[in-house]
Amino acid sequence: MKKILLSTIVIATLSLTAQAQSVAMKMTTEIPKEIITPDKVDTRIGTLNFTNGMPDKKTIQTVYDNIDFARAVEVYLNTLSGVSMWTIRNGQRAAGQPDNTLMTMKKLMDSTGMYLTPNTVTPQTWLSIDLSKGPMVLETAPNIIGLVDDMWFRYITDLGVLGPDKNKGGKFLFLPPGYKGEIPDGYFVFKSPTYGLWAPWRNIAVGGNIQPALDNVRKHVRLYPLSEAGKEHSEIKNINGSFEEISTIPPNTYLYWEYLNNLVQEEPAGAAGVEITGQMAAIGIVKGKPFTPDVRMQKILTEAIAVGNATARTMSFEPRDEKAYFYGKESTWFTGFQGGYKFENNGAKNLDGRVAFHYFATGITPAMEAKTIGAGSQYATGAKDSKGNWLDGSKNYKLTLPANIPQKNFWSITVYDSQTRSLLQTNYPYPAIGAGDGFPDGGSPHGKVQQNKDGSTYLYFGPKAPEGKKSNWVQTVAGKGWFVLLRIYSPLEPWFDKTWKPGEFELIK
Repeated sequence: MKKILLSTIVIATLSLTAQAQSVAMKMTTEIPKEIITPDKVDTRIGTLNFTNGMPDKKTIQTVYDNIDFARAVEVYLNTLSGVSMWTIRNGQRAAGQPDNTLMTMKKLMDSTGMYLTPNTVTPQTWLSIDLSKGPMVLETAPNIIGLVDDMWFRYITDLGVLGPDKNKGGKFLFLPPGYKGEIPDGYFVFKSPTYGLWAPWRNIAVGGNIQPALDNVRKHVRLYPLSEAGKEHSEIKNINGSFEEISTIPPNTYLYWEYLNNLVQEEPAGAAGVEITGQMAAIGIVKGKPFTPDVRMQKILTEAIAVGNATARTMSFEPRDEKAYFYGKESTWFTGFQGGYKFENNGAKNLDGRVAFHYFATGITPAMEAKTIGAGSQYATGAKDSKGNWLDGSKNYKLTLPANIPQKNFWSITVYDSQTRSLLQTNYPYPAIGAGDGFPDGGSPHGKVQQNKDGSTYLYFGPKAPEGKKSNWVQTVAGKGWFVLLRIYSPLEPWFDKTWKPGEFELIK
């Protein structure tokens, strides 16, 4: 009797439950199945459980952990530009170069310091300008190629060859955020959205001699507050950046978040734009507030850096966009500028392109992508051999540059460490090779590059120079990966219409 009674009660209860679920109220419509949240959902982040659409405690924690992680990865990818810029400024300060002073590579850029894909063939000058105390005037020299970017690596202006001064030198006036004062005549005037600006430029060698270029800086370049305009101004402090141990490369550890917070605290609120500022706030980085993530968030942020770094590295060296490749994906040569200097295509931000550029390069200007026949410069990156394998420092390769390299000034190929994205450290300070009227004396480590009788050039890369080919060889290092940048200075039409095409890296067996 008891068993029968229990069964009757269970059946009755189930019947009542079913009846309750099926009761039609006066205000009842058929609910579309697609808007109902099931009681159990299997996803890539685990099984999520709900009761009448309401998440249980475990699901709530899982969802918040996931969104914090996803946002942290996005913040990393979207702030590479700012952290790279802050790391440059921090590196300069650590090397004894305060803001508003100069650092010039007086013996060219060598492999001692850590910089993202620098060139070794022009004596560069770097300047960090501080606008926090008011407008600043920069007097530039003639015969330079330079740019000015803000602290989020956004373009402000060009200097020199492609600047408003038309390579004659001039007075540039930079105004800080929110400036309301008078703006005098006689200047090239630019408003900055950040207090910090970065102004690097190349000092052009004369007949291969870099000394006139260095003298040009000393003679012409001046920097002073607008309030001191009209006064005599002495030569700016200019330290030598060559053979200095300096790091300007963003970290891929938790330290990244500390650098990002430092940048946010130094610059105006919202300087990164409302969207990215909101993303940073979502993970705890807010202007005027301490950055103190708890243990849970620290763990999430640490993992996000690892995933973000892997993502950025993949986007940089294996672009998915077919348009990134100069000669199709079967060739190694691709561009670091996907979507132009604003990283935009058809009104949409090219997110992968922006990440890729800022992970392995510095300096934003339309001049780097513009088709300027006989002026400016063009770039192509190569990281694989003709079989599609990553370049290996323990192996030997041959690269053919066909005759009539399309340059009016000079060409160069520079070798970089695939880990640091900085100059590959070998037995020689300048891991590069090149030729042309403007190519500096000593720019190739083993003398003048030799051409073949038909005008083509064979270049060799490997741990040891092939016999009789040392002048055309760049050393690589066993145990290290590497990639190159081919630079064409003052490019000619065959570069743009692709009637001239560099060869591929052929493995020498």
